[in-house]
Amino acid sequence: MTTVRQLLEGKSPEVFAVAPDAAVIDAIRLMADKGIGAVVVMDGRQLVGILSERDYARKIVLHERSSRTTRVSDIMTAKVVTVAMTEQVEHCLQLVTDFRIRHLPVVEAGSVVGVISIGDLVKSVIDEQAQKLDQLQQYIVAG
Repeated sequence: MTTVRQLLEGKSPEVFAVAPDAAVIDAIRLMADKGIGAVVVMDGRQLVGILSERDYARKIVLHERSSRTTRVSDIMTAKVVTVAMTEQVEHCLQLVTDFRIRHLPVVEAGSVVGVISIGDLVKSVIDEQAQKLDQLQQYIVAG
């Protein structure tokens, strides 16, 4: 069973963050520039929220607010579901399903050390299943 630690080993270690008082437009630009769907919101070293494309669509676009004048703290999700490095991928999939979220910040010793997406989790499961299929095929051929 794959752990979050193993999943993060195959990813860029960079965590993209914005401050709660940043303008939403700056957070959206960062997401666009980095090709990501969410950024963590940090007040210094403390995780205070997460801002996703979904937050933007539902809280800016649908309410006809301005991305330039609205602060990240006004639309971010403040109750952030996080995981530890020791969590297994299956548990993470259960969390994203139960909470209907797409991104999980990874926290170790009180610091955000990574973010995993539902895409990372699905890819991990597919890779693990492909590996098991290969092993079964080799067993059948050798048997």
